[in-house]
Amino acid sequence: MDEARRWCIRVTDAVRVRVFVSGVVQGVCFRWEARRAAERLGVDGWVRNLADGRVEAVAAGPPDAVEGFVDWCGEGPAAASVSRVDRLDEDPGGLAGFEIRPSA
Repeated sequence: MDEARRWCIRVTDAVRVRVFVSGVVQGVCFRWEARRAAERLGVDGWVRNLADGRVEAVAAGPPDAVEGFVDWCGEGPAAASVSRVDRLDEDPGGLAGFEIRPSA
């Protein structure tokens, strides 16, 4: 998809979600694989480990792409064992690219 079309989709139809992923999700390359999944899907945002053992991620972009990312979070990488994904819808905007943030 060309950049102009991607920008139009972001402005008019973009969605943004925050997910908290529980289970065996740290020490299994979850953040790195989440970034790869986001880049493949064309999703902007970030991911980080939380002190309580969960992973938190924010994803924004076209609705189908964001839903694909949320679905991916429910599976995670092969070494993960996801038991739960909690989702919060947010106002879109303010993100460009996808990054791994420091643990919180």
